[in-house]
Amino acid sequence: MHTSQLDRTLPKPAFYSQLLREAAALIEHESDWIANLANLAALLYHSLPDVNWAGFYLLKGDTLIVGPFQGLPACVRIPIGKGVCGMAAAQGRTIVVPNVHEFPGHIACDAASRSEIVVPMIQAGTVLGVLDIDSPRLARFDEEDRCGLEQLIAMLLAHRASEG
Repeated sequence: MHTSQLDRTLPKPAFYSQLLREAAALIEHESDWIANLANLAALLYHSLPDVNWAGFYLLKGDTLIVGPFQGLPACVRIPIGKGVCGMAAAQGRTIVVPNVHEFPGHIACDAASRSEIVVPMIQAGTVLGVLDIDSPRLARFDEEDRCGLEQLIAMLLAHRASEG
């Protein structure tokens, strides 16, 4: 069993450094992709303040399919280019949305969500899916969150590549 030692009172860069170390410890001896995604979704959901959903959508064909997550039941299928997740996958870049109600075509899976960050998972030029995190607080995510979560995804993908 994993017991988190994260200090939520730290400034974000230091918090994300701790989070990255915890995430690496969670996945370092596990090669199963889904198991690692499940543990990371749980770590993020229970570690990040003001979050009501954290998880992964995995790309199959031209559709993102819900993968491991924590939070209320989610939308199962999101077409590429639709909603925040679909746009992040289509554009191959992180999207930070301060107010989801102002994002054209936002897909509301949880009515309580007010802001969102989506980080694409791209390996060898191929989009594998996205990390999606929602918050009930407006403007919850910023540049420091983007940097920290992109580092987490880079570490996850490097581990996946090393496991073959």
